Amino acid sequence: MNKLKGIISIALLLGASRCVMAQTPVEVKVFIAAMFEIGENSGDRAGEFQHWYQRYFVDVKPTNVKGALHPVYCNSSGVCGAVLGMGKVSSSASMQAILLDSRFDFQLSYFLLSGVGGTPPTQGTIGDVSWATWLIDYDLGHRWDPSEEPSKAQAFMPRKGYEAIRCYQLNAALVNRAVALSAKVSLLDSAAAQAYRQRYPQTAAQGKPAILVGTHMTGDTFFHGPGLSAQAQYIAKLYGADDYVITEMEAAAITQVLARTVGTDRILSLRGAVNFDQGNPQESTLAHLDPAPGQTAGGFEQTVQNIVLVGSAVVDEIVNNWPTWR
Repeated sequence: MNKLKGIISIALLLGASRCVMAQTPVEVKVFIAAMFEIGENSGDRAGEFQHWYQRYFVDVKPTNVKGALHPVYCNSSGVCGAVLGMGKVSSSASMQAILLDSRFDFQLSYFLLSGVGGTPPTQGTIGDVSWATWLIDYDLGHRWDPSEEPSKAQAFMPRKGYEAIRCYQLNAALVNRAVALSAKVSLLDSAAAQAYRQRYPQTAAQGKPAILVGTHMTGDTFFHGPGLSAQAQYIAKLYGADDYVITEMEAAAITQVLARTVGTDRILSLRGAVNFDQGNPQESTLAHLDPAPGQTAGGFEQTVQNIVLVGSAVVDEIVNNWPTWR
C-alpha cells in the first residue's frame, strides 16, 4: 500500500511539473508587427512580412491565437512576429488578441511596427525608410467639403475628447538609439525607381533612398493628392509634431492598444516609402491613384528589403545585448 501511495505521489508531482512547464510563457524580447503579406511567407513575391520571416522565423512552428488574423511566430532568441492585418480595426484587434494570450510574456517587450506607405515628394522618395518620432491619427476630427467653407485654410478641425489618442510621441531616447544603430545600413534601389523619381521636380523626391525621421500619419482613408497631403502636414503642425513624412494605416491604432496594456515606452514604428502621396505636376490625382500599365512607381521589392535591413540592425542589437536592453 505504501509503495502504491508513493507511485501515486510521484505521478501527481510529475503531472504538476508538466502543467507548470506547459504554462510558462514565451518571454518576448522583440515583437515585429507587419500588416500584410502578398501570398506565402516565402517563395513568392514578398510583402511586408516575408523578409522578416526569412530572417527570423524559417522552420519556426506557428502559434494560432484566437482573435488574431494570422499566426504568431517566435524563435528561440525571443523574437516574435505576425501579420496583423491592414487598417486600424484589423491590426489593433489582432494586436490585442496576441497581447492577451497567456502563452506570451510582453512585460519587457519592444514592439517594432513595420510596413510600407506613401511619402510627400517634398519630404522623401521611393525606397526611403523612416523611423517615427510621432504617430498621428489622421481620421479623428471634423472634416467638410472645402467649397462649403472657402474662408478656411484647411477643411479640418480637431474633435474634443480625442486628445489622449489622436497623437503619440514615441520615446525619443529609443528612437534616437534606433536611428544611430541603423545609420550605416546601405539601402537598396532600382533602375525603375530612379527613373520614376525624375517625374517629380522636388529635390527630396529625386534623391537616393535614405533613412529619415518624422511623423507617421495613420489613416483608414487612403488619402491622396497635394491638397490632402497638405492637410496631413497641417494636422502634424497643429498637434505640435514633427514634419509628416509618410502615410500608413495602422500604427496609431496599435499604439492605443499597447498604451492600454503594456505602455508605449518601447514602441518603434518603421515605414518604407513605396509611392508618393500625390501625382507629379503633369498628372492628376486620379491618374496617379489608378495608373496606366507600366506607369507605376518602381522599387517596391527593394523597399520591403530596406525595411528589414534597417529594422534588423535594431532587433539584433536588442536580442544580442538583452541583459542591458531588458
